[in-house]
Amino acid sequence: MKRLLLLSNSTNAGEPYLGWPRAYITGFMEGTGVRDILFIPYAGVNLAAESVEASYDAYEKRVQDVFRELGYHIYSIHKENDPVKAVENARAIAVGGGNTFYLVYMLHKLSLVPVVRRRVMEGMHYMGWSAGANVACPTLRTTNDMPIVQPASFDTFNLVPFQINPHYLDANPEGHGGETRQQRIEEFLTVNRDVTVIGLREATLIQVEGEKYVLKGGKTMRVFEYGKEPVESSEF
Repeated sequence: MKRLLLLSNSTNAGEPYLGWPRAYITGFMEGTGVRDILFIPYAGVNLAAESVEASYDAYEKRVQDVFRELGYHIYSIHKENDPVKAVENARAIAVGGGNTFYLVYMLHKLSLVPVVRRRVMEGMHYMGWSAGANVACPTLRTTNDMPIVQPASFDTFNLVPFQINPHYLDANPEGHGGETRQQRIEEFLTVNRDVTVIGLREATLIQVEGEKYVLKGGKTMRVFEYGKEPVESSEF
């Protein structure tokens, strides 16, 4: 039975890193007996000035500092000699946020998409925030990120039957005359008419247990389908 924790964002303004979801993470992992969590840092490309590799090191430490307080040990896939084998052996996985295009580029480069999907369907716990939530969807095509690199495919883990738009905003910043987030999603739906898109607001998450989907965080989600008015909902 698949078990997923899909977070819209990692950090709220004025809060420590991964502050708001800590209780949800603990609850998600409670009773599993798992203490070691494999971390995928590939979305974090600019956490250190020296190199992308140094950014991965910095990202691992940043996440490890939080998870250590919760009683868990983070070890990063970028330090593993055989990334596919690391996923095969993992009992829980965390996928960090950042640039979704670079994350997906690396997932395909290292042939990780099919093995992660299979392991999650076998019961490996999966948590991801921002880009890490995006890649649980069928494709990356509802990300907010700039395409800084071209992945081999836009296909991602396909663990949920809908698309997520993380960090969903209801309106543009004051003074900005560009398209709203809703308009961008409606563009997507115009050419992808059979897809449902979930606008997932800050400090909310979707928890999945098998085929049961639960929205948590105290806010509604915005549900988009082609040809219909968007709906505010707290239930799937």
